[in-house]
Amino acid sequence: MDTATNGGSRRSEEPRWLSDDEQRVWRAYRHATTLLEDHLDRQLQRDAGMPHIYYGLLVQLSQAPRRRMRMTELAKDAKITRSRLSHAVARLEKNGWVRREDCPSDRRGQNAYLTDEGYEVLRRSAPGHVAAVRQAIFDRLSPEQVDQLGEIMRVMAEGLQPCDRDADLPWLR
Repeated sequence: MDTATNGGSRRSEEPRWLSDDEQRVWRAYRHATTLLEDHLDRQLQRDAGMPHIYYGLLVQLSQAPRRRMRMTELAKDAKITRSRLSHAVARLEKNGWVRREDCPSDRRGQNAYLTDEGYEVLRRSAPGHVAAVRQAIFDRLSPEQVDQLGEIMRVMAEGLQPCDRDADLPWLR
């Protein structure tokens, strides 16, 4: 049993357990998202020799002005820790797909730059990735379900995105 202090008094609070229906939805969500991530990872490993997270980083860089982003912004957009990003970029550098550069406006910062070779790998792997996403999600849903899924994901993301400056965010770790 949890106890909380409220204005100097202690009160006991029962957890809000999930109902049977909520538990069923939660388990279905976990099952589907785990299978989806595995499906996309396997497709990208097979077709492009990279995990899904690396593909996402290449996409972000391809859409950035001059195919460059500050490492801190890349971590923030990818929702990963700076150390995880650093490891991923090191692997992408080893492949020749990304290069780190000093940031001209901030001596402490670094930019990640998508090389021509990295852009070409992304261009070649994008059709297979889009087909895998389409097959896994959009070909299985009606247009109304696609709209509902989009709205549900937007609401969830808004509720999970902390607004305060002291939030424990992965890209600040």
